[in-house]
Amino acid sequence: MIRALFRKILAFFWRDFAIETSYRSNFILQLAETLFTVASFYYLSGFVESPRLLQSLPAGKTYFAFAIVGVAFFDYMTVAMNAFDQSLEDARRNGALEALLVTGTSVPVILAGSVVYPFVLLSLRTAVYLGWAAFLFGFSAAGANWPGAAAVLLASVLSFTGLGILSASYMLLFKRGNPAKWLLLGASSVLGGMMYPVSVLPHALRIISRLLPVTYSLEGLRSAVLAGAGFGILWPSIRALLLFAVVLLPVSFAVFSWALRRTRITGTLTHF
Repeated sequence: MIRALFRKILAFFWRDFAIETSYRSNFILQLAETLFTVASFYYLSGFVESPRLLQSLPAGKTYFAFAIVGVAFFDYMTVAMNAFDQSLEDARRNGALEALLVTGTSVPVILAGSVVYPFVLLSLRTAVYLGWAAFLFGFSAAGANWPGAAAVLLASVLSFTGLGILSASYMLLFKRGNPAKWLLLGASSVLGGMMYPVSVLPHALRIISRLLPVTYSLEGLRSAVLAGAGFGILWPSIRALLLFAVVLLPVSFAVFSWALRRTRITGTLTHF
């Protein structure tokens, strides 16, 4: 049973990998583009660093290190919010969605398999981000707690996934992108601490930021990567992210299953 489940998910991965690598120049350019992003933040950091900002960073770390970790790992939320929509749209356009449902593959497996490749590619992209930063611009992750960072990242992906599935449910029902998705991504980029510490926000906005999973994700990842924080320090961030996941995942699966049944009853499953 478990082996068959993993075979199905792996089949989704190889399908997406084959499609992506058939456009080799685009695949390579996506990775090369990260160099320009890293360089822009490196030179920007020399302009915006201030005593107040440096006081909020781990000892010996620069704004460049703070920003590059934020930008690299914020993309996990972006991918979670977009990958389900994109995979669903592609499957509807090429007729694969109905074929998958005929095979009796469960909804959770279809959803999990559809985002394995985007997350693997993003992990490669994140490694390239940090590699460029270390090789060319002096970024140092010496003393980083990588197992702790992996734990925070896994909890982050679980919490972000629930939001992405809810967005895909909206697309399934209304045949268009969810405007709330862009509002959430915009609010998260402003309030979640991607480019600056949450502590610089006004008090009311700091309270709102605590309602966003990305806030806990970036705090935990920066603590693990930049400060080498142990699991005792990381646990509050991990706990908050798991709480988001425990609430969002069952709700999102239920809503998506309902939306799927609804579109099959109305005959609009393959309409776009």
